[in-house]
Amino acid sequence: MGRLVPAVTRALDILELFLDGDGTLSAPDIVRRLQLPRTTVHELVTTLAARKYIVPVAGQPGRYRLGVRPYQLGARYAEYLDLAAEGQQVARSVAETCDETVHVAILEDTDVIYIAKVDSTHAVRMVSAAGRRLPAHCTSVGKMLLASLPEPELTARIPDDAELVAMTPNSITDPAALRETLTEIRARGVAVESRESNPDVSCVAAPVRDRTGQVVAALSISVPMIRWSEERLGELEELAVKGAADLSERLGHRSMA
Repeated sequence: MGRLVPAVTRALDILELFLDGDGTLSAPDIVRRLQLPRTTVHELVTTLAARKYIVPVAGQPGRYRLGVRPYQLGARYAEYLDLAAEGQQVARSVAETCDETVHVAILEDTDVIYIAKVDSTHAVRMVSAAGRRLPAHCTSVGKMLLASLPEPELTARIPDDAELVAMTPNSITDPAALRETLTEIRARGVAVESRESNPDVSCVAAPVRDRTGQVVAALSISVPMIRWSEERLGELEELAVKGAADLSERLGHRSMA
């Protein structure tokens, strides 16, 4: 573990005090309970209030309660908990249908993180695990998620001069080539990876949307090359789209179709 930052620790200590009692505190309360200097508490309280982490209590001068920001952070955390739990159930259903490995992943910066996984029952299958992180441009889920970003955000994450790592000889390492691929993915609504993260595996992925319609994850089906074929691709794409739509519906998304 790295060195803790005292100011951050103290600010978090203050926020955690609001979990007790009636949920309101004054600066003197904080000074007394945390044994901190009054000037330090004043600076921290002023900063937390400016960032909407705490707000003044109406009719009680000098007292504060939690603001909207902690609620927003908690709501986002809850969304991911729901996504992982629901994703695991949907992945299991899809895997039972095709008997291949199914993943659900989210995008973090330029990587994907797998939050749910169900294995194939075949002896030959993809070796992976929930929690694993991979470069987004090398995976079907990652390319699907990158393709869903607004153009300014995509450029910020992967500028034209970005150095893209290669996981296999088939990995896309040129940002311009990646952009062409992402354009095709947007048009088709599905992403395909041909041995780009694993020389023995190909994958297909579809987008998962939340209740607002925003793409928050992607669901993929991974198939060893010994069971992969162009004839089977259409079936796998259809199944991935159906699974992603099912998960989207569980998250509150309602299709206009």
